[in-house]
Amino acid sequence: MSTVPSPLPYRVADTRPETADTRSLELVPVRLELPPFSPGQFAMIYAFGVGEVPISVSALRGRHGGLAFTVRAVGAVSTALYRLRPGDTVGLSGPYGVGWDLDAAVGHDVLVIAGGIGLAPLRPVVHTALERPAAYSRFGILVGARTPGDLLYRGESESWRGPARVAVTVDRPGPGWHGAVGIVTTLLGRFDIQSDRTCALVCGPEVMIRHTARALTDRGVPPDRVQVSLERNMRCATGHCGHCQLGPLLLCRDGPVVGYDLAEPLLGVREL
Repeated sequence: MSTVPSPLPYRVADTRPETADTRSLELVPVRLELPPFSPGQFAMIYAFGVGEVPISVSALRGRHGGLAFTVRAVGAVSTALYRLRPGDTVGLSGPYGVGWDLDAAVGHDVLVIAGGIGLAPLRPVVHTALERPAAYSRFGILVGARTPGDLLYRGESESWRGPARVAVTVDRPGPGWHGAVGIVTTLLGRFDIQSDRTCALVCGPEVMIRHTARALTDRGVPPDRVQVSLERNMRCATGHCGHCQLGPLLLCRDGPVVGYDLAEPLLGVREL
């Protein structure tokens, strides 16, 4: 797939608050348009005068026909992006990286397992699967968050129930929370996991990925059918600077999505 390395101007068509520190932005091209993105790929988003950061696409087609990105305000650049309003302009380049292999999941039971903002890179998978219900045997979505207030896409996710089996848990319940409490792996017991026909897609904090992938493989799911999305400090997005190296991988080029059979021996390598 072709990639545009230099940022093109994109206009903010819409913004939507997700949590107290997280917002979704829909971006539409000002003139030229980037090549199509696939679920799991990322863009480099440039906040003019501040800098750029890699962010995975969270919707391939928003209400205005643009790309959506979900941004958490955790640093100077992401905070600048979080503060954008409709009509503002950013620079966008991409698509970069390897996305989710949905073709490998065709005909299988599919489990989407997300922790925190890890649901954002998996959201296009949910959209794609719901548009192609006959492609997969069964479809489950497991979501974990620190608190109820940290859950993303709360209104939209209600529409996923029915076509998919959805289970949600939080680490720390608040007033009025009547759902499950605990880490996301505790939800696996609610699903009849048939190891010979299950494909899992996992994204979230690295510790959550490790525990979830191990729990799945302990249940007999082959490691090569557990796809994980890994994070490292990406700078150039083209595999030249080496900041996102993880063992033999450069995640901006060879990832961020890889099979757990490849990721498992590398997850013990600390980021520099």
